[in-house]
Amino acid sequence: MNLSAQKMSDLPKALTEDNLKKALSKMLGTQIIRADFESKQLQGGTVGDVRLVTGTAETAGGEKLPYEIILKVQKKWERQGDPDSWRREYDLYKSDLGALFTDSLRWPECYRAEMNGEENETQLWIEYIDAISGMDLTIEMREQAAAELGRFQGRIYKNNPPALQDISCFTPISWAGHYYTIYSRQEPQYNYIRSDDCEIPRYLCQMLMDMEREAEKIYANAGNMPFVLCHRDFWYSNIFYSDGKIILLDWDCTGWGYMFEDIIQLITDETDVKYLEEYYRKFIPAYIKGISEYIDISQLKDLHLYAWKLLVIKFGYTLAYRHMNAKSLDEKKSSITALQKMYEMRDVQWN
Repeated sequence: MNLSAQKMSDLPKALTEDNLKKALSKMLGTQIIRADFESKQLQGGTVGDVRLVTGTAETAGGEKLPYEIILKVQKKWERQGDPDSWRREYDLYKSDLGALFTDSLRWPECYRAEMNGEENETQLWIEYIDAISGMDLTIEMREQAAAELGRFQGRIYKNNPPALQDISCFTPISWAGHYYTIYSRQEPQYNYIRSDDCEIPRYLCQMLMDMEREAEKIYANAGNMPFVLCHRDFWYSNIFYSDGKIILLDWDCTGWGYMFEDIIQLITDETDVKYLEEYYRKFIPAYIKGISEYIDISQLKDLHLYAWKLLVIKFGYTLAYRHMNAKSLDEKKSSITALQKMYEMRDVQWN
């Protein structure tokens, strides 16, 4: 092990040569008897300690192989309304979910998954994905991700594969509605759009209040549409594009949900206001095209209105919160511009 750039005390306990050799033996398809390593932390905090581990592995036959692998250590923590989120990715990797992916959309392969009961943590040794992601994704790449997700959800809905039957750790269908109820009723933004001091135009505030009152009915009516397997963290930082294929990371929120739920997140999360309408006009038709390869949704009424309402429910209060806490006039204007675009998108339809 090369510790020139790091101290042992800085490393997770799971990062040992013994654990590494077991993971690399699976990854490289041969017995590894020795491995040196360096690690670089990619992410840390409540979402886990994620490290890129690199080095050289030596096989039983004396061959030396360079490698890159990810170690993700997740300590126990509780997301409001979803206490098992911290271990869900581990549970899913131990399940048969991996059999449901195709070459065009998949998750990173897991080479070793362990649960440390004493430490209350999961330890995942997974494939390192060297691909385009984040802000480097083009609109066309994101559009393809929308279409591939539609195909994935449609294929699972149509075939109802046996691999799903024994998986009990998914988030429930009601999770999205529950999360919205918690978030929208938080006092700061709830009271702000109702106050005389609110600088957001009243008709935009009214749009948010109307959707708040209608939210329960909207989620109830969504039961008339196919329930699909949602990723529920479907935004550009978790989407990787390589050679025309999509790899999705971070499956800890995965569960049954509503059509369009993931795509609305792709449209809205961390989106520059100037792209909001373009994303809306492109990603939803791409998603519809993908899911329609497996599900006949031609008889579903008012899909455009349903998608728009989910957009307002998902993103409207977030924009109100941003406006309320904006530090500059430009930030305030940006939030109002986004709300205005959202208001105008009500009439957008697709063939």
